[in-house]
Amino acid sequence: MKTLLIANRGEIACRIIRSAKALGLATVAVHSDADARALHVALADRAVHIGPSKPAESYLKISAILDAARSSGADAVHPGYGFLAENEGFARAVAEAGLTWVGPTPESIEAMGDKARARALAEAAGVPVLPGSRRFAEGDLEGIEAAGDAVGYPMLVKASAGGGGIGMRVVDAPADLRKVADSTQGMAARSFGDGAVFLERYVRNARHVEVQVFGFGDGRAIHLFERECSVQRRFQKIVEESPSPGISAATRTRMTTAAVALAEAVRYRGTGTMEFVVDADSEAFFFLEMNTRIQVEHPVTETVTGLDLVALQLRLAAGEDLALRQEDIWQQGHAIECRLYAENPAKMFLPQPGTLARLALPEGMAGIRVDTGVRQGDAVTPFYDPMIAKIIAHGPDRAAAIDRMLAALGRVQVEGLVANAPFLARVVGHPAFRAGRTTTSFVDTHKAELIG
Repeated sequence: MKTLLIANRGEIACRIIRSAKALGLATVAVHSDADARALHVALADRAVHIGPSKPAESYLKISAILDAARSSGADAVHPGYGFLAENEGFARAVAEAGLTWVGPTPESIEAMGDKARARALAEAAGVPVLPGSRRFAEGDLEGIEAAGDAVGYPMLVKASAGGGGIGMRVVDAPADLRKVADSTQGMAARSFGDGAVFLERYVRNARHVEVQVFGFGDGRAIHLFERECSVQRRFQKIVEESPSPGISAATRTRMTTAAVALAEAVRYRGTGTMEFVVDADSEAFFFLEMNTRIQVEHPVTETVTGLDLVALQLRLAAGEDLALRQEDIWQQGHAIECRLYAENPAKMFLPQPGTLARLALPEGMAGIRVDTGVRQGDAVTPFYDPMIAKIIAHGPDRAAAIDRMLAALGRVQVEGLVANAPFLARVVGHPAFRAGRTTTSFVDTHKAELIG
């Protein structure tokens, strides 16, 4: 493995390039029309244009990415997160082209990428799951009312494919179920090319806690502890931290043990994340899904463990025998990540594309890490996720990490568009957040104070 093509853009492409170069790999960026002068293009050793600005005609076009790999001489492909990262067809196409795929096997992606099938695999591995239903294919809602009664209300109608909070709707009453299921099927078909949905019990007073796992592909796996991701808007995470402030040591042990058992059961290879919903009142936890890729919030885990997850992915893909043992991995201090977006919290968190006339980020501050894919003068376009940067604060304990994050957010300067930095500061500085009382309803519960 000598030359790595990054089949992605923005912050994660820049992040992968950093680790690849540290390992002595040459790097190839791909870019659309909109990203011709993007930071990831400037950082890579070589860049290849792959199409127009629309993702379907560039970053989601498998043939264009494979052509770029061939023309650039790349011998390996890292998909990052989003786009084609959890597309088993892309993983197979990369391997069939004679390239090294940096990620889990296509079989693992296929098995765990379908949420309904992943639930079944979790049950078989002895991992607790919430009451749920069978899959309902697009256009097929026969028997959904009976299934709803069996699952119980409130419930979620969830797209079987996809992720990132897309294709999830809460249903509180039987009268609303068919209409919500029908609209969710349509959304899923448009977003993922698969309109199948299933039903799952909704835990209203819930925490969202996930476990970072790393599998060796031979039936062995380890965990790198947990991340709390309860502060969300529209089912999408905006603040993550580790350790979780809301679970006991005993619950942490049971959850990480369950996550490793499932990773081992599917002979998982590389980085992956097991997501759980935790009843905030009882600490009972239930498997939600597995993300078969590097996560947006992976820097939280890197900060508290001292490990470079992207480098581990690359080394494993290159055939290196990694000498990682569970007993050698420790949590060190506390880390919090905030996602800085070009969005307006006062207008339903809608994206705010525009040009970054001024951008000052808190780089160089003690205990602060900044991962970004943009520079002052760059445009945040309407074609892609409006993330500006991820700000990660680390301290010896949670209180110190909070204080450092607040100081860092206070140094953020964005002009030319609306960004969510003031909102993030209100979240992290809120008394309920400081007390660790973070559930998935945190933003809705405190909206008046957070948005003003």
